[in-house]
Amino acid sequence: MLDIKDRIFTNLYGEEPWDLAAAKKRGDWDGTKELIAKGREWIVEEMKSSGMRGRGGAGFPTGLKWSFMPKEDDGKPRYLVVNADEGEPGTCKDRDIIRNDPHKLVEGCLLAGVGLGATAGYIYIRGEFHNEANILDAAIQEAYDAGLLGKNACGSGYDYDLYLHRGAGAYICGEETALIESLEGKKGQPRLKPPFPAMAGLYGRPTTVNNVETIAAAPTVLRRGAAWFSSFGRENNAGTKLFCISGHVNTPCNVEETMGISLKELIERHAGGVRGGWDNLLAVIPGGSSTPVLPKHICDTAIMDFDGLREHQSGLGTAAVIVMDKSTDIVKAFARLSYFYMHESCGQCTPCREGFGWVYRVMQRMVTGDARIEEIDMLQQVTKEIEGHTICAHGDGGSWPIQGMIRHFRPELERRIEERLAAARAA
Repeated sequence: MLDIKDRIFTNLYGEEPWDLAAAKKRGDWDGTKELIAKGREWIVEEMKSSGMRGRGGAGFPTGLKWSFMPKEDDGKPRYLVVNADEGEPGTCKDRDIIRNDPHKLVEGCLLAGVGLGATAGYIYIRGEFHNEANILDAAIQEAYDAGLLGKNACGSGYDYDLYLHRGAGAYICGEETALIESLEGKKGQPRLKPPFPAMAGLYGRPTTVNNVETIAAAPTVLRRGAAWFSSFGRENNAGTKLFCISGHVNTPCNVEETMGISLKELIERHAGGVRGGWDNLLAVIPGGSSTPVLPKHICDTAIMDFDGLREHQSGLGTAAVIVMDKSTDIVKAFARLSYFYMHESCGQCTPCREGFGWVYRVMQRMVTGDARIEEIDMLQQVTKEIEGHTICAHGDGGSWPIQGMIRHFRPELERRIEERLAAARAA
């Protein structure tokens, strides 16, 4: 279990005020000027050494991503963009950071900006997060008033501006290039890559896009050192992580824990266990709705980090743990998810635009058993045709849940079809 002294997000539950004075008492903005003075290269190397991987879902090494920004300064703007468009079903960590610990994010934007050689940062926040946006806006203003942002930020000689931009609630804008398009005032649709944002991003300038949790954790990592952060978890899966536990548990919660904790321990220690006991567990979606589901026999031993879940053909994603007990209609649950991915497709790519509509219609029939056995394989094949054939990862993220359901719960699909056929023959 993670010790309280090792938690990065010390006000995750809002037990103390979020304002600047309270944040400073918790250690935020402590020695920020000195960290800036260590320079861009030191910041990037320290983040590399920490082993932190992006906390937004893809798990790309953070320091490596920062190092892709051009080294030479051409005197023109370059940007940090923070993805606060938290739209993955089951995920609710970033909004708690913004609501209760916003100065960690604001300070992280400054230090990441220095590491990237950026002149400004934009935080793109989900439009539905109205109260959180107001708090973050006020926190940014507090930082400006205290001289922590703007000209000569923290008295370091570094000029850095930070802006808050409210989106309109489109899931696709969680994809970094769609987010950039939306930030520029265009329709939120992903761009073809290359060029990658590090070469041509916001307004055609070098840009790095990172998740809220990644940026908010950076100041503590830099302050306490890469060796401290990498002492948690396993190799290539270092650090602490926020987990969102929801569904059929006794006490749903957000909690910070070490990477590599077992799924069973995470649920039983922090979420009060599965409703009706562990033996009443049917399945768990381990990393937000786009990660393949795991049945109980895998959940018994699954390890909660990137590599541990990959071994079971799933993923850590955003670490949004959705628990389903035996009262769950598993086929109906995934039919509902297939509707979400159909609805949230931006429509730019044919496999995604047409494919997910077809998947949803077939899944509706699977719920009632009004299908043929061979259609299960057809459904699997169509998701394989969508996966990997779209501009962005929405095609993958919408396909994996259905693939996971077929992989582990095919007998349930077959049972429904056979029962309906038997009833029709009897009639």
